[in-house]
Amino acid sequence: MRSGVDGCKFLDFPGHADDRGALTFMESPKDLPFDVRRIYYLYDVPAGRSRGAHAHRALEQVFIALAGSFTILFDDGVKQREIRLDGPRKGLYVPPMLWRDLRDFSPGAICVVLASAGYLESDYIRDHAAFLEAAGAGQR
Repeated sequence: MRSGVDGCKFLDFPGHADDRGALTFMESPKDLPFDVRRIYYLYDVPAGRSRGAHAHRALEQVFIALAGSFTILFDDGVKQREIRLDGPRKGLYVPPMLWRDLRDFSPGAICVVLASAGYLESDYIRDHAAFLEAAGAGQR
């Protein structure tokens, strides 16, 4: 996989719809680029509030808008990229070492995140200046 903001890529998940409704599914490794070790979700985010504001040293993630929509702003220390997620049939793969800010949550939005590892505080970079230094932004 590419690194930096260009390393983010959409994943299309298979699904089936009929008169009873729709079903979307994913299997690892067929539909996902890693084995899922942790799943968490964000919901009831108040209007105007954001989530994230951190980077991960090694963690890979897939973000999915199960309901509603939200925007993720990515920063790799050189480039920024903004991506809007708005449906459950598409996931967004996010490689390590990207600063992310999740914002513009629509009312009722639910963001589910599939992660390649369990929670590990030492994997987080929570200070943007420290992230820029770790990413070598001034050396590119």
